Amino acid sequence: MSEQLITLATNYGIPFLALIVFLSCLALPVPCSFVMLMSGSLVTSGDLAFTPVFMAAYGAALAGDQTGFFAGRLAGRFIIPSIERSPARRDLLARAHGMLEKRGAIGVFLSRWLFSPLGPYVNLITGAAGMSWWRFSLPAALGELVWVSLYVGLGMAFSDNILMIADLASNVSGMLAAGAITVFLGWRLWKQISGSAKDHGHRKIRHQR
Repeated sequence: MSEQLITLATNYGIPFLALIVFLSCLALPVPCSFVMLMSGSLVTSGDLAFTPVFMAAYGAALAGDQTGFFAGRLAGRFIIPSIERSPARRDLLARAHGMLEKRGAIGVFLSRWLFSPLGPYVNLITGAAGMSWWRFSLPAALGELVWVSLYVGLGMAFSDNILMIADLASNVSGMLAAGAITVFLGWRLWKQISGSAKDHGHRKIRHQR
């Protein structure tokens, strides 16, 4: 599966990335995390340019969020009961509802990246519940900015380890996957920054001598 996705991401590039990101925001079972990581890796290799990759992923995420929000606004009373027929989706829907009740707009923001499996259900619930468009859209846009930056940036920074990171994302279930990758990224970046700071300090000492 990974080899097929790599081939698709390489051959179809930006349109494939945008389609996968958009569908993931509608709760369809597509390998969005891997495709975003792979797209970041292709930026590092020079096969894709950063700006089109970032804008395609970010624009598709925003479009998916708005589609879900207005679907909930216009037809939530039909869509939500159909989702509740599935035990797994009913659980995600309940978690999304609980987070919105507890955190409100902050919950919308966190559901874009830290609790990303809840994102599509948050879109539906906020629309069906009548949350104002601005109160939904602003934290959603900020959260998607974090999400896209995180995954594309991770793919760029660690392009040699894409398959390992993808395995981490697929093997850690549910909401823990996003949190695990966030922690991993922070740890690796901290090591790079601290290593660069030490090297700079050593160079400064040698220069003073």
